[in-house]
Amino acid sequence: MSLKNLPKPQKSGFLLIDKPADFSSHDIIAIARRILHTKTIGHSGTLDPMATGLLILLIGREATKQQTHFLQLSKTYQAVLKLGEETDTWDRYGNHVSSANVPSISAPQLQAAVQKLSGKILQQIPPFSAKKIKGKKMYDLARKGIELQPRFSEVTVAWNDVIQRGPTEISFTLTGSCGTYVRALGHMLAKELGTVGHLAQLRRVAIGPYLVTQAFDGNLLKSCETDALYQQVQTL
Repeated sequence: MSLKNLPKPQKSGFLLIDKPADFSSHDIIAIARRILHTKTIGHSGTLDPMATGLLILLIGREATKQQTHFLQLSKTYQAVLKLGEETDTWDRYGNHVSSANVPSISAPQLQAAVQKLSGKILQQIPPFSAKKIKGKKMYDLARKGIELQPRFSEVTVAWNDVIQRGPTEISFTLTGSCGTYVRALGHMLAKELGTVGHLAQLRRVAIGPYLVTQAFDGNLLKSCETDALYQQVQTL
């Protein structure tokens, strides 16, 4: 049966999914559409394929009407920054573009660098992102080798549990407003520390009041039956 002819969903609401690595958010949405027999599914903000963690699917027309509200919720991530190696996507799935020595970093130096990137700041938008320039997505332009001038957006961020785990690794928890790119913050932190870097790990653990510990395991999604998955849908 074509998705165009599918009936309305059994229940309108939201579904918390713990997205596995190597799946795009749109992969998860497509699987959910097939299982729930509806095309009316929105989301609260996508995750890159490398990233794991909380993805909120909005099921049914009443839920998708509230997509703007869900998109504007703050998001919290746990991440690991790898220093000394830069990739074109600013994460470990990208192609290596440069290397740099990693200086010795003291705890006060690390905290000072983090402080510069706290509160309301201008983040550099990653060239490989879905942001559009004259109607064209930046990652499409970047893949064609078109050199892009740096672009910035204003976000509000708060760092917690910033720990240097070794000479070239820093782990941290970051809460950001809508539109925050954690790989951009990692890229910028590496520069503040006098080197280059990329995200080696990224996991979204919360969206507003919703926690990944409450989410359905995305690894089980493909084998889930329709009624069982609808039991996971929470009404608004």
